[in-house]
Amino acid sequence: VMKTGGGASLRGRRFRAVTAVMAVALVSGACGSGKSPAPEIPPQVSYDPANFSHPINIDNQYYPMVPGTEWVLEGTANRGSGLQPHQVIITVSDLTKVIHGIATRVIWEKDVNEGKVAETELAFFAQDDEGNLWNLGEYPEEYSEKGKFKGAPSTWISGLRGAQGGIHVPGTPSVGSPSYREGTAPEVDFLDGARVEAMNRQACGGIGCFANALVIDEWNSKSNDGHQLKNYVPNIGPLRVDPRGGDEDESLLLVKLKHLGPADLTKVRDAARRLDGRGYSYGGKDYRQTPPVEPGV
Repeated sequence: VMKTGGGASLRGRRFRAVTAVMAVALVSGACGSGKSPAPEIPPQVSYDPANFSHPINIDNQYYPMVPGTEWVLEGTANRGSGLQPHQVIITVSDLTKVIHGIATRVIWEKDVNEGKVAETELAFFAQDDEGNLWNLGEYPEEYSEKGKFKGAPSTWISGLRGAQGGIHVPGTPSVGSPSYREGTAPEVDFLDGARVEAMNRQACGGIGCFANALVIDEWNSKSNDGHQLKNYVPNIGPLRVDPRGGDEDESLLLVKLKHLGPADLTKVRDAARRLDGRGYSYGGKDYRQTPPVEPGV
């Protein structure tokens, strides 16, 4: 989730300001236009399953993944026909799945373009003993504008065919620290880099303005298609995403943060189970090597 270079994950978007708060957001979160630098390939992040004592207890202050938490982000994106409405819904399930030797938290994400589901995805996250939030794989299903299933060609699983997960949000971020990989998957041409751009930055989203945002600069190290600046707020999570170069000119603002009740969480669990089951048919041989999702702890 929140990767560049394709998929349903949060990528930079531009949101059309319709309220005073959102108008301020576009100013205070001005994350730059202009030319993108040549893509950098950060070193591979060291992965050790022994460093994940409690991997599904994700309390990273900048992206706490408590089961039942749901973020709704809205914005616009240019997919070739000008800026059009775009929405991303990220929901933390109460399911787990073993990936690369550890239990991961199953995240369900929907990517909606112009009111139609373009992708629906399972992503697998875990937190190491230093508080770093890792992404260890994704199963994203793609759909046409008419709602026809197109397949899941961007599926990747850490530990298989040269793929390795990476850090999504550092546990102890600091400005000036080295860049890092968010994941590597040669078979699907995925290699994203990131670095800490700023801390304690003022940023605004649809739910308000905050003075303590962490800004992460992300880019696709396989192409020079621009950067994404992503703002996270302690105890809230992702607040906004802004483009720095690139053709899609996408932006997102957090417009709703919910904590689902038992009935809605059951619906999420059922949807994630169905998607996981489809993964064994459409996710390729890598996905078929993973065990089914299970109830979490």
